[in-house]
Amino acid sequence: MLRFSMIESTRRGLSRPRSSTALRLAAGATAVAVGLAACGGGGADPSADKTLTITLEGPNQWNESGSSFGKPWEDLIAAFQKAEPTIKVKTVVLPLSSFSQTISTHLASGTAPELVFQQVPHQPHMVHPLDEHLAKPNPYIKSGPGSEKWIDVFRQRYYVQGNPKIRNAEGKVELVPFNLVGIGLFYNKEAFAKAGLTAPFKTFGDLLQGCARLKAAGYTPLAMDRSDIGPEWTIRAISGMLLDKHVDRLNTYTFDGKPGKATSATGAPAVADKAMAKAVLSGELTTKTPEVAATLELLKKMWDACVDKNWSGNTEGLNGAVVGLRDFATAKAAMAWGVNFGVSALQDAKFDVASMPFPQITAESTPLASGAAPRFGASIGGTSYMIPSTVKGEKLAATLKFLQFISTPEHIDPWLKATGGISAVEGATGAEETNAFAEGTWGDSVPLEFPAGPTSVTKLSLVEGWLLGTKSLEEQQRYLQDLWVKGARQIVKDRKWNDEPWAKA
Repeated sequence: MLRFSMIESTRRGLSRPRSSTALRLAAGATAVAVGLAACGGGGADPSADKTLTITLEGPNQWNESGSSFGKPWEDLIAAFQKAEPTIKVKTVVLPLSSFSQTISTHLASGTAPELVFQQVPHQPHMVHPLDEHLAKPNPYIKSGPGSEKWIDVFRQRYYVQGNPKIRNAEGKVELVPFNLVGIGLFYNKEAFAKAGLTAPFKTFGDLLQGCARLKAAGYTPLAMDRSDIGPEWTIRAISGMLLDKHVDRLNTYTFDGKPGKATSATGAPAVADKAMAKAVLSGELTTKTPEVAATLELLKKMWDACVDKNWSGNTEGLNGAVVGLRDFATAKAAMAWGVNFGVSALQDAKFDVASMPFPQITAESTPLASGAAPRFGASIGGTSYMIPSTVKGEKLAATLKFLQFISTPEHIDPWLKATGGISAVEGATGAEETNAFAEGTWGDSVPLEFPAGPTSVTKLSLVEGWLLGTKSLEEQQRYLQDLWVKGARQIVKDRKWNDEPWAKA
């Protein structure tokens, strides 16, 4: 199954925000370096003569600067300091390559500043639980969601109420998001206009026809490179629709490994890792399952119709946020898989960028179509910040006040629009160009997708021979089945499920 860390996806290719109004994005909107936290009461005493300084440390996911997260971030801080002149905010920019170790060390030693980036190893006791603060009003919201309970301003579909995984091992909330992470297809508006196409594509058949028209207009329809994520995300989208009919049958364990039915954040059925391992090792799901074979066939059909024949040799500009970045950014390709914050890597593009979900697979493309809508899953991730448990008194109150301020829709929305962000709070619209990555059913998680191979095997290598035409379907199925079994046995060993009857076969 897909393992996706947003910070890993931002490690390469992020650069300075583009000023063009066409993009209106500006940087890897997935990290806001801002917000975890929680809210609550109190703040620096406005009548006090002294000025409190709170410090935020985290990685720069917007540009190449070693000292600033960029002008949109500085504008956000300036707005807060204008509203709260006795509180100053200092930003410490950490290198992407070492931020995790640095913050983890600071948390463990008790030397962390007031706000730290959340995606680092830590223990619950090292940070403040935020539940108490989230249950209180946000003083910057006078009416509507958040005015009675701060937590209500966040989009419930993705935050605590709709996503129990947000809680830590002790059942407490320790982070607050200021954007969502979403994945989908970026497209070049000018290329589509030249080809006479209207986005989004409604069906898989429309996509293939659109690729033919884009080719005729002189474009590579879909940018691709040698990274794992292009094939992986495409398989996730296709298999998520075709395998939907098997969800109830294979949903045999809860997410904590107990017999029962697992449900997603939205309450829909979902197949947990243990149930997936059981399905593979017991033979309930194999590469001979008709919908698995159909996924491979549609994947190959799409590659042949939409991807340049030399895609496997494209290693230039590999980027975790935009697949085939070089070809898409230079307008050679008309579409590219990407993450919403990938717009930072598109700052120099000379065309208007928009986004869309993957289209639906219908009976027109395969009689095995389930009728399921396209899904991929948007989530909390990228930019969330925590308050270390060592922060006390006036510093804690000031830190909470800062986080309350920037989780207010009117205060966070300009930042989202400037960085291509998807809003995590109600009332903020975010960037129009990337909203498609989290809207409608596309924002729902995939309940059942392809099993993974062993961790030592790249996602690309699972299907590369098939896509290049060096393996027949039968050869591909045998090859993939072997890797599925090895991957399932690895997870059984790692999770200590060896005593299960199905794991002994």
